[in-house]
Amino acid sequence: MRMKTYQVHQHQSVPPELELALTEICETVGLNPRGARLLRFINNGVFLLRDEPVIVRLVLSPSFAHRARTAVEAAHWLAMHGVPAVRLLPGVEQPVSSGAHCATLWQYVPEEGRVPGSADLGNLLRQMHSQPLAEETFKPWKPMADIRRRLGDAVDIDPEDHRFLQQRCDYLEEQLEQLDFPLPRAVIHADAHLGNVIGGPDGPLLCDLDSLCIGQPEWDLTPIAVGSLRMGYPAEWHRELADAYGFDITSWEGFPVLRELRELKITTGVLPILRTNPSVREQVSWRLRTIREGDLDTQWAPYS
Repeated sequence: MRMKTYQVHQHQSVPPELELALTEICETVGLNPRGARLLRFINNGVFLLRDEPVIVRLVLSPSFAHRARTAVEAAHWLAMHGVPAVRLLPGVEQPVSSGAHCATLWQYVPEEGRVPGSADLGNLLRQMHSQPLAEETFKPWKPMADIRRRLGDAVDIDPEDHRFLQQRCDYLEEQLEQLDFPLPRAVIHADAHLGNVIGGPDGPLLCDLDSLCIGQPEWDLTPIAVGSLRMGYPAEWHRELADAYGFDITSWEGFPVLRELRELKITTGVLPILRTNPSVREQVSWRLRTIREGDLDTQWAPYS
């Protein structure tokens, strides 16, 4: 998978529990975990093995083990329909489980092609959204359920912050139910940002497939727009996505609700790992302050 996709933690020691999980998973399938490089430690523990071109994605929260199964189903479905995406490591029954640990294993894709842009993402999304609905394969989009699971798994969080986030979920759930979506339901990626597109040697590929579901395409068009508004990404990224896809999410009256939902999602994603990855704590507090104050202008920084 694309090296640039992940924030490489060469300076960060691997938490013992994460190292143990990697070792147990690798031993289960006959791979060597020694020397593996930790590429990302936010929603998943993502490693590149030293001796094999293999990516190991460890599920960090037991209540999210279902996402590993979704990723496996998604990889098969995308391959069947010819949608460019990362592929599972062949010859291994997946997901792989060992004790309390669960993981998926992927073929590593070197970033030898051009760096993908928003137009590439827009084209990939348009191709995926145009496929037949696969309601027998994917579950319906339930964004609040995922956020509530993370709240349930939260560690070392102030009780007042926890109550506020629960109330925020209740509020946004009500707002979502009132939206009249203009686009037809489709198989959606549900976490469609440029970090989840790899510039492979044969062209751009979708990655991080553990959120695929049946839902509203508008949600896949939201992250880039929110990135421009909240994370300081170039405004042309959103324009290129809208032009390639053929729909400008920011022109729809329901966008403010999806923006608030996206901001809540990317804020709460790290709550289960606050103890094992305390470097994210300051940014969590910063984001919560702006949400509490209704501040839509203050810029956020990516979790490190």
